[in-house]
Amino acid sequence: MTITTDTPVRPSPTAELEAELARLMAARTFDAVASGSPLAELWETAADCVRGGKLLRPRILLGAFDALADGIGTPPVPRRSAVRIAAGIELLHFAFLLHDDVLDGDLIRRGRPNLIGRILAERQAAAGGAVRARHWAEANGILMGDLMLSAAHQVFAAEPLPDPVRRSLLALVDRTVSDSMLGELLDVAFSDRVREADLPAVLTMSRLKTATYTVEFPLRAAAILAGADAPVEDAIGRIGGHLGLAFQLQDDLLSTFGHPQEHGKDAVSDLREGKETAIIASARAMNAWPQISDGFGDPQLSPERADALRRRLRDCGAETAVRALIGDEMHAARELMAAPSSGIPAPLAGFLDGLAASLEGRRS
Repeated sequence: MTITTDTPVRPSPTAELEAELARLMAARTFDAVASGSPLAELWETAADCVRGGKLLRPRILLGAFDALADGIGTPPVPRRSAVRIAAGIELLHFAFLLHDDVLDGDLIRRGRPNLIGRILAERQAAAGGAVRARHWAEANGILMGDLMLSAAHQVFAAEPLPDPVRRSLLALVDRTVSDSMLGELLDVAFSDRVREADLPAVLTMSRLKTATYTVEFPLRAAAILAGADAPVEDAIGRIGGHLGLAFQLQDDLLSTFGHPQEHGKDAVSDLREGKETAIIASARAMNAWPQISDGFGDPQLSPERADALRRRLRDCGAETAVRALIGDEMHAARELMAAPSSGIPAPLAGFLDGLAASLEGRRS
């Protein structure tokens, strides 16, 4: 995915972020090795898993920060601080992914074994029983997720920022983590049939779990770091909420109908696990649901039966309905961008327009 802007030429944000992430992970690994901690090997595995991500969230923060700097003048914090905070967001993202993979029982991420899958393969090779091996691998995933959460918070808290900026940033982090955890809890509640999963409830879950921290969080963080006025932060936060929900709905479509070699995920996992997405919530309201529900959530769902489910989801109109929802969210975001009352500086408006364009029709 390419995010285009009209800002002046700066160092490659991807290269900057990759270097900062490598530095952060190397420091954690070094500390574990120096202290003789058994965590050293786990940190090394995690560092390898972190590499190769799209860095969407940190690139959004850095791009918005640069655009705001061009639009409103010298920020209260240096750009290198924005780079480090952006890298901290990627650590937070990885922590969420680890916990999500444990909850969903997933072993594949980005087209290769995730941290749990790697440790499971190592343990199975050493024998000891499949159940124990799986428990060991998932325990590593949970605990490394905890360590990543701690590492991310350390990045946010330790960066030398002016006190008002630090307080605002940490309050934003706290709200974001709380929202995402609530969204994750609702996701599990829907899958386990603890709560009813109609379309409004599923959209609320998607906003909380993913939209908030994927786009709204980095945009609001950029506004705080760049010293933007509260109305500007609020405006881009609302834009980020719409773009983030569109992103998650696209993710649902890709996981169900996309090509695994492009999106890097298990092609059957959402259907096999009974994941309550907007696709499923839309299908529940249609006459074809009895034929779809027959295989949905079946732990033994085969690729062939999954293909049949996909055809039914397409034929009944569920895919089309979700694409319409994505269009609604993109339209709402663009309307907010164009509103004169938003007060968004021209360089930031250009960045947001490029971000929206990059999200439309994505395949990974």
